[in-house]
Amino acid sequence: MKKLIVIIVTGLYIAVTLLACGVEEDAAVAAAAAAVEYPIDIVATTGMIGDIVRQVVAQNGSVHVLMGEEIDPHLYRPTRADIARMQRADIIFYNGLHLEGRMGDTLIQLARTRPVFAVTELVDEAILLEDQEYEAAFDPHLWMDVSLWMKAVEVVTAALSELDPAGAHEYRSNADAYLAELETLDDYVREIMATIPRERRTLITAHDAFGYFGEAYDIEVIGVQGMSTESEAGLEEINSLVDYVVENEVAAVFAETTVPDRALMAVIEGAAARGQRVQIGGELFSDAMGAAGSYEGTYVGMIDHNATTVVRALGGDAPERGLHGRLSLENR
Repeated sequence: MKKLIVIIVTGLYIAVTLLACGVEEDAAVAAAAAAVEYPIDIVATTGMIGDIVRQVVAQNGSVHVLMGEEIDPHLYRPTRADIARMQRADIIFYNGLHLEGRMGDTLIQLARTRPVFAVTELVDEAILLEDQEYEAAFDPHLWMDVSLWMKAVEVVTAALSELDPAGAHEYRSNADAYLAELETLDDYVREIMATIPRERRTLITAHDAFGYFGEAYDIEVIGVQGMSTESEAGLEEINSLVDYVVENEVAAVFAETTVPDRALMAVIEGAAARGQRVQIGGELFSDAMGAAGSYEGTYVGMIDHNATTVVRALGGDAPERGLHGRLSLENR
């Protein structure tokens, strides 16, 4: 009986403590929202998220992106300057689904004192792709499917409207304009991807970041490495992929801007040793966008580049400079 009483009392203590912490955190977040002044100080973990935020908040906010071009979010650790920047921010947006795995504890701590949002939170778990390497984990690369990434726009819009109700109408208007642009992009990708001959519809990349791209645009995707770049492809995986490339006469594979191409080159060399010539069809943007200030440094430009590069390398029909005629010819 004494043991039962101790358990009950302990449970009540934990419940009250958690409730108090929740009330304290809600109050802190509400206080942060009440104190917002223009420009709203916003931090986004990745460039893809930062681009959404800039489109929605426009002149009402100042957006700082922690991870720029060629930075791998799977391996990124926040610096002291990053943490200080986030501690000053009015609101923080991150991807979630363990993309920023090494920032998890930091984001949890920050959520106690300011609004912190995962932009993937509106995506139904039933349509998420499972990570084959880690149990109960999902593929975090949702931006590769434009229609899924549009849900992230809704998360950002709702969060900014809650933080700044006076600007809610403007944020909704900006979001609608951006969503229309993304619909045009999605239509373009579907149209050009459909021109790739059926026998050549295999996309081999440096790591498994294009699963949602493959699901959305009907192409088989194979990554030399897993979904997280923390894991490296072993000899067995490379030999297996060489077998696939040779047997299916794959003519092109694709490098990525944020991933070393050692394993990819091993596949190319292995195939060459067996008489199958394979070329690098281009360099794709996977976990980071292009250079700041460039067309490829926007989400639309990033996806336009990827789709156009893949289609042209695999024998499909796409304009050389992409959807808007703005693509650079570098990395291809």
